[in-house]
Amino acid sequence: MIINKIRARAIKDSRNELTIEVEVNEQRASSPSGKSKGRYESKPYYKDLKFCVSFLNNWKWKIEINNFKDLIKVEKIISKELRLKRVNEFGGNSLFAFESAILKALAKEQKKELWQIINPAARKLPVPAGNVIGGGLHSNNKNHPVFQEFLIIPKGKNIRKNYRILKSVYLKVGEKIKSKKINDEGAWQTDLSIEDILSTLSEFKEIRIGLDIAASSFYKNGTYNYNYFFLSRKEQIDYINRLIKKYEILYTEDPLDEEDFSGFRKISKNNLVVGDDLTVTNFYRVKKAIKMKSTNAVIVKPNQTGSLLEVDAVIKLCKKQGIKIIFSHRSGETMDSALADYAFGFEADYIKCGIATKWRDVKLKRLLEIDRSKF
Repeated sequence: MIINKIRARAIKDSRNELTIEVEVNEQRASSPSGKSKGRYESKPYYKDLKFCVSFLNNWKWKIEINNFKDLIKVEKIISKELRLKRVNEFGGNSLFAFESAILKALAKEQKKELWQIINPAARKLPVPAGNVIGGGLHSNNKNHPVFQEFLIIPKGKNIRKNYRILKSVYLKVGEKIKSKKINDEGAWQTDLSIEDILSTLSEFKEIRIGLDIAASSFYKNGTYNYNYFFLSRKEQIDYINRLIKKYEILYTEDPLDEEDFSGFRKISKNNLVVGDDLTVTNFYRVKKAIKMKSTNAVIVKPNQTGSLLEVDAVIKLCKKQGIKIIFSHRSGETMDSALADYAFGFEADYIKCGIATKWRDVKLKRLLEIDRSKF
């Protein structure tokens, strides 16, 4: 396939903020935008969104792309033209949208599904983890919990059953906590305490509980600042381990500050200890987390790096070391469903893409489509 036609533009995401959409040979891809960002993830754009849109609209190189690895040709041109040390400097959003559009165009030309460009032998569907109650930076109600996401992970035997469980439990939770409002990820907003929320979720036997603590968002000067109390580093570790044991939590994301590799190591590995702000889909930070035994699971957000080749390298490293992989959405989402194809193609263990609102549901429905057609 020859890259003949490129068009880039700014579009609105689910938070009504601008992000980038790129069209390659009439196939469109867009990037989500994060609100809660790790300190070490790539900037969304080189200079700014306007510059990246202009750069892509003035693309003059007719490159031949025949497979996934040929993305290196694109990355080399961008790096050379802009004199970048790392191609990620072009921007996580702009690079990801461009590379994703290229792969969509290649899939269209080869009459394949997007996931088949990644791995035509893929057979493993990821288990969905859905944000049912929100807090932290994603919620704006008074006295919201400092933990960013309270997740439900269904126990169904297939994606169709898991989809039904997510939808059913989501509605029942909303009724139980008497919530009428949702946050920017479609999760219920509440002023209930952390343990009251966990107790409520524990009543549902068809799911396991997950937490995205996003501890860096309430960490300052060596202290974790909860709404009504403060915890030291040791107290935070003890508190999280107590919650894991008491509520049989399966999944704990970013339980400590993003600099604290050694602290992560002290979180109970009887559950999934997940790095996100800690690792930011960065090969070297993931490698460090594995070496220090900080995590046994890693979030993959393609636009944290922008480079799908780096995503591939991160995933291969994790699989070699037995680290679980979770593909994740962002708070500012688009109607692009490609995250489902990437999660399936790279054979991730889980996918975190929300439950409610059209921007989240389109990813789940894409998984259902893949399930129907994969064989």
